[in-house]
Amino acid sequence: MLSSTFLLTLATLAGLVLGFGREWLLVADWGAGGRTDAYLIALFLPEALRTMLAGGLLSAAALPLLQAHPARNRWLAGQIQQFLLLGLLLALLITLAAPYLVRMTGPGLSVADASLASDALRWLAWVIPGLMLQAILTIPAQADGRFVLPGLGSFLFNLPVVLYLWLAKKTADPVVLAQCFILGSLLMALLLLPSAWRTGWRPWYRSLPGDHAALWQQLWPLLSSSAASQGLSLLERLVASLLGEGSVTLLNLARKLVNIPLIALMSLNQVLLGKMSGEGASARRQMLDTGLLLCTLLTLPAAVGLIAAAPALVDLLLPAGLASGPLPALLALFAVSIIFGAWNALLARYYYAAANTRTPLICELSGSAIQAVLLLGLPGFFGIWGIAAAVMGGVLSTGLLLCRKIDQALLSKLLQWGGGALLLCTAAGLIFTWTAQGRLVQLCAAVFAALLLFATGAYRFKKYLNAL
Repeated sequence: MLSSTFLLTLATLAGLVLGFGREWLLVADWGAGGRTDAYLIALFLPEALRTMLAGGLLSAAALPLLQAHPARNRWLAGQIQQFLLLGLLLALLITLAAPYLVRMTGPGLSVADASLASDALRWLAWVIPGLMLQAILTIPAQADGRFVLPGLGSFLFNLPVVLYLWLAKKTADPVVLAQCFILGSLLMALLLLPSAWRTGWRPWYRSLPGDHAALWQQLWPLLSSSAASQGLSLLERLVASLLGEGSVTLLNLARKLVNIPLIALMSLNQVLLGKMSGEGASARRQMLDTGLLLCTLLTLPAAVGLIAAAPALVDLLLPAGLASGPLPALLALFAVSIIFGAWNALLARYYYAAANTRTPLICELSGSAIQAVLLLGLPGFFGIWGIAAAVMGGVLSTGLLLCRKIDQALLSKLLQWGGGALLLCTAAGLIFTWTAQGRLVQLCAAVFAALLLFATGAYRFKKYLNAL
């Protein structure tokens, strides 16, 4: 599990580095203002779908079905045909409804910025067929234990965009930029087609009766849960667009920086799901305990380091001027939710491996409802920082519900771990405010604290593995 997770982490890291580079170049070329806000609003729907698929939405539903299917190549051919057609239909609908969708997702945009976002969205919608195809083609690869090749999807998706922004700089055209996104989505799918062909897939094969219905029966709870999560992201952007020009860009930058430490978690989730699928209840529970400990080892030092180094990271990594604004504090507040969100993702996959998608759906929808209520209230009092506080409230609520459905012992253990994690995050806030010695000293102190936590956690994890 560790070797597969490490290799997939490296592949995902390459994609996230390019994704961060994409956001950096956008802000550097266009500034943190209305134009960048408009493009991020246009990119929301395609990016939301890519996030859902990259997070294992289809894999979680389809992997157990594929592993138990008597004719895997026919199953794959039928699903490719189905989801490619669905992607084309969604792209057409979004293209036609682009102006209305922009007004719904960015009500605070000016008329000129809304027009720019609509024009971009009409092109960006056509990344969806490629995203759908790539998501389906990753499933047989993961079923055979091949995780690295599918993990390169994000790298290929962002590569044409980053190259264009780097070459065009301030003359970058929004429409040409959208066409680069389309090229990236096609590269994602083309990477996996030869592998599928070698395993016996042929495009003219037909699926068996009932294949589509069986997949959708497993998929709809996951889709509902993921749609609720993306709906919350949409609500965040809607609220941010009403908080003033540039707020959407700041929110997006904070989210991107927080996502970087989650690469290992995404890899761990994909590997753990593949290994837990088909196992008995006791084996799944053992893997869950191991996964939670490994997850904490990876995310706690990352969260503490991000909180402590937030001002230095913004000052050193992002375009000038952002460190003096609200972005460092926003990044630090979002970083607290890394640990608890990571646990939630792992707990959900424990259910998915047993082909139970209903229970995590109920828990996640309940947590999402709490977060939505907080989003409608807290930003009015605390501004953009209220968005981060609302996210934390939703994450904690979801985690409590997921644990209670497994057993009380797990809930008690994670409550103890959570209390300790919050104390360490609070202590990291002392380094956050320590600015007298300069940014580099602050960054070094943050790195030292994160490495010390990681070394301590690695020692405990090794003792745990030796005791198994």
